[in-house]
Amino acid sequence: MDLGIAGRVALVLGGTKGLAFSTARHLAGAGVQVMLNGRDAASGEAAAASLGGGAMFLQGDVSEPGVMERILNETRARAGRISILVTNAGGPPPGQFTDHDIDTWRHALEVNMLSAISATQKLLPDMISDGFGRIVNITSFAVKEPYPNMALANAVRSGLTGAMATLAREVVQHGVTVNNVLPGLMATGALDRVIRARAAREGISEAEAATAMAESVPAKRLGTAEDFGPVAAFLCSAHASYITGQNITVDGGLVRGLL
Repeated sequence: MDLGIAGRVALVLGGTKGLAFSTARHLAGAGVQVMLNGRDAASGEAAAASLGGGAMFLQGDVSEPGVMERILNETRARAGRISILVTNAGGPPPGQFTDHDIDTWRHALEVNMLSAISATQKLLPDMISDGFGRIVNITSFAVKEPYPNMALANAVRSGLTGAMATLAREVVQHGVTVNNVLPGLMATGALDRVIRARAAREGISEAEAATAMAESVPAKRLGTAEDFGPVAAFLCSAHASYITGQNITVDGGLVRGLL
């Protein structure tokens, strides 16, 4: 399917690997000029080179003061106005509510909620002026069904969801859509910490913990980045103009809720 967005510019935060990179790859395949952001220069440059199509890498931790502004300015200078924003950040550490001090909570908010809000606020004026914008946030199935031993993720991902749900209704009349894609238990590096924590907590091997997680999914397997990327890329497409304020799970049936 032609996504109808060839020639547009997409900024993919935390986009050098895993789910966000799969999204970036499908956007690049649709003719989008992709700008990847990440913290590691070597892996980031390699990821951009593998995409082809003029994809570029911009290094920086967007949770740090001033970095987001620099990334956005560099993107505009090198590629032009940004029509598509994909936000992504590594999940906060696992643990129960009382395991984390307040500074850890603040850091989780900066990384997993406020960085996405900051980028969105800065890009909205151009998107509204152009009459086209796509904002897709990679969050977690935990916003629909809190997951054990994941207090930080359950909380801060839900906070971002509430903010974006409000924004979606405010800007759709201007051609800007805002949606979230909720990965389930995905076989990417981000899940490794959760597997290790579960293995330690239950006194089992990491392989046993991973197997138990896969068995908890109706699909009877962990998800992959390739299960995820096409869905997120479609929400960035011209065809998704009437889809906004949605939380779309890519989870193999893990979430049991009706809605």
